[in-house]
Amino acid sequence: MLRKVVRSSKFRHVFGQANKADQCYDDIRISQMTWDSNFCTVNPKFVAMIVDASGGGAFMVLPLNKTGRIDMSYPTVCGHTGPVLDIEFCPHNDNIIASGSEDCSVMIWEIPEGGLTSSITEPVVKLEGHSKRVGILSWHPTARNVLMSAGCDNVVILWNVARGEAVVRIDSVHPDLIYSACWNRDGSRILTACKDKTLRVLDPRKGTVISEKEKTHEGSRPIRAVFVSDGKILSTGFSRMSERQVALWDPNNFAEPLTLQELDTSSGVLLPFFDPDTGIVYLCGKGDSSIRYFEVTDEAPYVHYLSMYSSKESQKGMGYMPKRGLEVNKCEIARFYKLHERKCEPIVMTVPRKSDLFQEDLYPDTIGPESSVEADEWFDGKEAPPILISLKDGFAATTKSKEFKVHKRLLKTTTASAGCQPDSNGVSFMKASPYLKHNHMCAYNNFIIYA
Repeated sequence: MLRKVVRSSKFRHVFGQANKADQCYDDIRISQMTWDSNFCTVNPKFVAMIVDASGGGAFMVLPLNKTGRIDMSYPTVCGHTGPVLDIEFCPHNDNIIASGSEDCSVMIWEIPEGGLTSSITEPVVKLEGHSKRVGILSWHPTARNVLMSAGCDNVVILWNVARGEAVVRIDSVHPDLIYSACWNRDGSRILTACKDKTLRVLDPRKGTVISEKEKTHEGSRPIRAVFVSDGKILSTGFSRMSERQVALWDPNNFAEPLTLQELDTSSGVLLPFFDPDTGIVYLCGKGDSSIRYFEVTDEAPYVHYLSMYSSKESQKGMGYMPKRGLEVNKCEIARFYKLHERKCEPIVMTVPRKSDLFQEDLYPDTIGPESSVEADEWFDGKEAPPILISLKDGFAATTKSKEFKVHKRLLKTTTASAGCQPDSNGVSFMKASPYLKHNHMCAYNNFIIYA
């Protein structure tokens, strides 16, 4: 008799568990916007979520330990004149957060140690260059103070946040709405998914297309894509019959997918979160009440279904904790922050182990908070892999509490100019506003702003 052999994997028994009610963040009016972004971002210090606001856009930033009921009068970050569509913490400075809005601007905010004591209306930097709403933000994984934004004007802009300048403007590549945009592990490539059903791998400095694949998913609903291990690409989308799909692609041979799997017939967009340390990709559907997780390997069918975390209530958004914010002594390999209509609920993914000792196979060296290259160097062509840290003794910040010195004249908002000069590739290199070319400077740890 032939026996079916079960594939060996240390992640087969990963299980998800929601935190108890007293460890959730309650009574928060999560934004009712229908935009398909995460609506939540988190780091080892804070959790931030987009909230409903009258007369503009706002988001709330809470210290991780401030659980329980949040008072209605709790301060918010409320400088945008239109609804906030996306927020993301800087990976190299836990006190810096970027926000994109319907008011066509990107704003950079500084969150004080310990959280907000009063509402903030003035950003540290205001970046203006988009002509329509800005719905996608992504910090560079290794270069300090480099931010990518994508708007409904079908334009991708790379900003040098420290100088308040838009350095690269990619405005002739995408003929339609950009659904997603992300970096690879060392920030040498950008991956975009567009409404024309095409995945594009771009050179970020030149703004040129390195490879592309048309009709990755036949359906008309939004496509999402992320880089996974070995430079491969994982995409989520819909079939012509509106069935949700997940596919794996090799950008060196885009002709056919390595695998294409149909999941179900729900209508929510699947948000992929990839963990390069374990090779697990988590798929969280907007409006779903579950999180599916798969292991990406080198053996067919390449994307292996592991299990699914299910709950009763649907999710309006999802935050994903960086690896350095996890509790390694509890074998926690991922933590999500699930947004309900009126609360934020942490969900912990754990690998069951009997031993309390550090599990080296679960926690290889992971990306730390230090940048490996400066913004100016990166725009000049320098590449650098991420700086890795060990989690063996738990992550502890090596930098002292940051100091922020502001020249009184600098309290005026620093704004990037929208003037640009296109080159032959259709990439525009932005000129700084003359109002930036003074010698006064303020420093915030790794975060330097020239004004």
